[in-house]
This record gives sequence, structure tokens and C-alpha cells, in this order.
Amino acid sequence: MIRTWPIPEQLEGERCDVALSRLAGMSRAVCADFIDEKRVTINGAAVAKSSRVAFGDVLDLDLPDPDLADAEPTMELPIVYEDEGLVVINKPSGIAAHPSVGWSGPTVTGSLVAMGQVLTSYGPQERKGIVHRLDVGTSGLMVVTKSERAYVSLKDQFRDRTVEKIYHTMVQGRMDPSSGTIDAPIDRHPSSSYRFAVMSSGRASITHYDTLDAFAHASLLEVHLETGRTHQIRVHMSALNHPCCGDLTYGADPKLAAKLHLERQWLHAVRLGFHHPVSGQWVSFESEYPADLQSALNIAQSI
Repeated sequence: MIRTWPIPEQLEGERCDVALSRLAGMSRAVCADFIDEKRVTINGAAVAKSSRVAFGDVLDLDLPDPDLADAEPTMELPIVYEDEGLVVINKPSGIAAHPSVGWSGPTVTGSLVAMGQVLTSYGPQERKGIVHRLDVGTSGLMVVTKSERAYVSLKDQFRDRTVEKIYHTMVQGRMDPSSGTIDAPIDRHPSSSYRFAVMSSGRASITHYDTLDAFAHASLLEVHLETGRTHQIRVHMSALNHPCCGDLTYGADPKLAAKLHLERQWLHAVRLGFHHPVSGQWVSFESEYPADLQSALNIAQSI
């Protein structure tokens, strides 16, 4: 299967492996392997990992036939909490929530099964046990269900917007006002299959934010999601001209990303709370920033 992307202006001058990683949502290592296997072309010509891309170039990726691909890679996931009905993990960056077309890296569902977890049979075939998702490049707290009761209960709670979903993100510039609500519908981008955008035709999307700290070139925000659309925080921040630092897909400055040593968007799910499916009691979990985000934050504070 061939996937095609035009190179956006924000990726002008980037290495080919970096550009592909940003566009496809895959790890840089996986992208480098594809390039070594001659599966990647720019304007129809084979490239090297260090080749530089230009605005307007057309990048093609010839994905392996899934029937011929090796077994899905897995990784050991940090478990924050588990019982007979659910498991809460601290998802690292670089792992998808579940299998999907075009993704050949590790997944949360596959990794949990490899770790001996038995997930519920409820849900679509490729998303058994999944009640919400985090982007490949987003780290933090995620709950996966192991029982039918937990699946139904948490699906209802996410639908009814009673789940507490708190994220921290570092965005470019300073927010004005420093706190606010973004109420703007989101739909697929009209000219880009892998991106989303604020569109009048989209689904209702509501994001609340508060500024925690402000630096010379960036601001640290706490974000509360009322809805849970794909790429919601990234799209809303980009629409305000304050993209998440490191998020080249949605217009972040690649020079600032390089200065902060970021290879993904600065976005982390720091707190997750919900009513336990069995006891009904409110449970809440918190997650510290991973090393790459903490390092970028330290640099932002010093420049």
C-alpha cells in the first residue's frame, strides 16, 4: 500500500527520516528502516535518511503487506493501576493505542496482551478494550478495559463527559487571554488525510485552558478536555496560532523544536479520573512528565 504526503512548508529542510516521522506518526527508527529498505521516495526517486526535503516535494511510502509483515513489536508498559476490570497505564511516546493501517510500530493493546493482560472482547476487532486514545506522539495516562462491565461503564462516562481528562502542553508564545475556552468544531482537513482542522462541518469540540507559566518563547498550559476529538488540543492550539512546541504537523517552528530537542509535540496526559465501574467511587491518577518533555521545559525556562 502506498501512502503519499506533500511536504508542508514547516518541514522545509528537514532530514527525510525526520519528515516522514512527523507526517506518518511513526518513530524515527521505523522510518529510517523503511528508507533503508528503499520503501521511501521523494518525487519518485529513492532517498537516503539524511536527504533533505523541500516544500512542495511529494513523499511516497510503500508500506509492507500486513500479511507478510513480521509480528507486531511490543514493549513493556508502565502500569499505574490494575484490577480485574481495567488497567491504567502511563503510555510512552511512540506507541499507538491500537493497530491501524499504516502503523507498524508497537501498540498499547498488543503490548498489554504480550504482558499477560486479558482484554475484554467488547469493541471493534482492532480496538478491543479501548475506550479512549492518545496520539502516538502523546504520552501519559490511558485506561484500557479488561471486562465487559468496565468497557460499557467507561464508554458511557466518556460519552457523558464525566471523565476528568487533564493535559499539560507547552505552546509557542503567550496566550491572550491567559485562561479561556476554545469552542470550535473539528473535522478532517480538506486537503490532508492525516490532519484535522477547525471546520464549520466538524463535530463540537471544547477545550478549556489555563496558563501555568510563561517563558520568553513559550507557555506551559493546563488543559481540560470537555470533548475528546482526534488531535483536539493540537488543532485548537494551532488554530489560535499557538501550536504545541515540537508539533511540526500543526505549524510549530522547527527551529524552536530543535532548540528544545523535541522530536514530538510537547503534550502529556497528566491526570485521569473517573467513577470506578464496579464500586462507583471516584478514582484519579497522576503522571509526571517524561524525560524528554521535562528537558524541553527546562530549556524553555532558561532561554
